[in-house]
Amino acid sequence: MIRSLVSVSVLSLALAACSAGSDKAEAPLPEGAWQLAADQSNVGFVSVKSGNVGEAHSFKKLSGSVEPDGTVAVAIDLASVDTGIDIRNQRMRDMLFEVANFPDAKLTAKIDPNAIKALKPGERKTMAVPVTLDLHGTINSIEAPLTVTRLAGESVLVETAKPLIIDASAVGLEAGVGKLQEVAKLPAISTAVPVTASLVFKPKG
Repeated sequence: MIRSLVSVSVLSLALAACSAGSDKAEAPLPEGAWQLAADQSNVGFVSVKSGNVGEAHSFKKLSGSVEPDGTVAVAIDLASVDTGIDIRNQRMRDMLFEVANFPDAKLTAKIDPNAIKALKPGERKTMAVPVTLDLHGTINSIEAPLTVTRLAGESVLVETAKPLIIDASAVGLEAGVGKLQEVAKLPAISTAVPVTASLVFKPKG
């Protein structure tokens, strides 16, 4: 009889603990500022040369934040471009991005924090967000289709719902593309560049 009572008590405590943990996991996301988890995030792009040869690249250094009012700011260190080939990395840094004069690409946007904080773990929301891109001395507005997913705990994943097509001529990079084409002796390099992003944000502190 005593053993049965003990077993029931232990089971009750375990269920209560699970319930409390579940309630906490499904609680609304916290108020306040958010920080980009750079080690879990990625911004990549694809270059297409000679008409049909695609090559995937990315950036190793990112930083960013979301303020309590929903203002988003992300900076991409262009010198951290990673193409998998050292000489190509150098050429992109020096000839395309000209990092000595334009070290960063900056993205800014505004989201509705109330549309995000009510998400439960595993839930996602798709939205179109106007994004301002500051790159190579140019400023452009892009309508970005984004998917926001709440991960386990209090992390949020923001992804491009489909690749963003950036025109090199619109962001001051057309001349740089021409230089790369010339030095690599290629018949063509496309100036239309698909860009994708996968960004994880966590509460500051």
